[in-house]
Amino acid sequence: MNKGAAFMTEGPLLKKIIFYTIPIILTGMLQLLFNAADLVIVGQFSGSLSVAAVGATGSVTNLIVNLFIGLSIGAGVMVAQGIGAGDAENVRRTVHTAIPAAVIGGLALSAVGIALARPLLTLMGTQPDVIDGAATYMRIYFAGMTANMLYNFGASILRAAGDIESPLYFLTAAGVLNVILNVVFVMLFHMDVAGVALATVLSQALSAALVLLTLRHREDACRLYLREVRLYGRVLLRMLAIGLPAGLQGSLFSISNVIIQSSVNSFGSVAMSGNAAAGNIEGFVYVAMNSLQQTAVNFVGQNYGARKYKRIGKITGICLVCVTAVGLLMGVSGYLFSRQLLSIYITDSAAAIEVGVTRMSLICLPYALCGIMDVMTGALRGMGASLMPMIISVAGVCGFRIVWIFSYFHVPAHHTLDVLYLSYPISWIVTFAVEALVFVVLLRRKMALDKADAV
Repeated sequence: MNKGAAFMTEGPLLKKIIFYTIPIILTGMLQLLFNAADLVIVGQFSGSLSVAAVGATGSVTNLIVNLFIGLSIGAGVMVAQGIGAGDAENVRRTVHTAIPAAVIGGLALSAVGIALARPLLTLMGTQPDVIDGAATYMRIYFAGMTANMLYNFGASILRAAGDIESPLYFLTAAGVLNVILNVVFVMLFHMDVAGVALATVLSQALSAALVLLTLRHREDACRLYLREVRLYGRVLLRMLAIGLPAGLQGSLFSISNVIIQSSVNSFGSVAMSGNAAAGNIEGFVYVAMNSLQQTAVNFVGQNYGARKYKRIGKITGICLVCVTAVGLLMGVSGYLFSRQLLSIYITDSAAAIEVGVTRMSLICLPYALCGIMDVMTGALRGMGASLMPMIISVAGVCGFRIVWIFSYFHVPAHHTLDVLYLSYPISWIVTFAVEALVFVVLLRRKMALDKADAV
């Protein structure tokens, strides 16, 4: 049906996983450069307060967006399982349901994000000298949310079908456009945070258009026919069953991050600036590791559809080893060069740079722990078990961090940024341990049931 199926379901795995993951890493890096370019350019030409304004929007934006991004994960898992099972009709219906779902989700996000931008920032305790710029950035960003959704849904479908190069090319083009527009809007037109937000929206529109054009010209079941676009009820329900828990998990993660961001905000705009810059640098480590989660989702999904359950354990093991290596290499390097990297973002505050160094010592340095947790989540989702990792992650990550903030961190003697950031690595360890146990149990149960059916 598609060479992507044979690629993932047959032959040796290590080399294939590495070569499949590298373009996803590069794609994620380019996508992250959208926000990095925003922060660097406003930091260089508008100062640390503008960096804080853009950075303050991240956690609250993710809180709103992640719910719908989860649906794109559901679409990708369904395409991967359909290709593995050789079910062309299910793949076709999934593709033609995913596109209108992306449009509807994008329009809903625009309405919610524009309306709630300032109230949510106020609720988070965003500083008065930052909130106007942050609200402006959020409103413009959310105005272009339909393009964001279309790209994410389309890219998820392409990766599940084995096409990892196209999203990389599209993000390259969009990234170049984003940097050019940032320079034009900020340097020439002096638009500050509004300029970088507008540049991001326009570059996302380009990547969305390229994804749709690629789907229109495919020669397999993933080909998009505009006249066939509709919401297939059963497909949408299945997409929701897989994607909604993933989206809820992302949103609930964001709730804990919003609470953490609110805690950071209480230390003032200097802490906000250093935290935002460090978080952006760490994002490069995260997207590299998260690429292996996406690899695990698609490789496990296709092999699950093909009923090749023994390969699932091998895939997961290889992804865990690879993500540990990537996390250690990039996390340690990021910390060792933290001051040099932070100075790219922040040019007018040595204190803000010190805050960033503190964060990177406790989050970036042990970031491999987050990577192994995410790979295990991806393997479970690829098997179609999306609800269980959501429950585990919400309890192990979100629940733990919230309890930590309102208990240990709340004690005056422990009310420091060091203690706040320490909640991250501890929550990663706890969550991974539980997810690994669940994965082993579910895989063994599925293999036993399959053996019984064969008899």
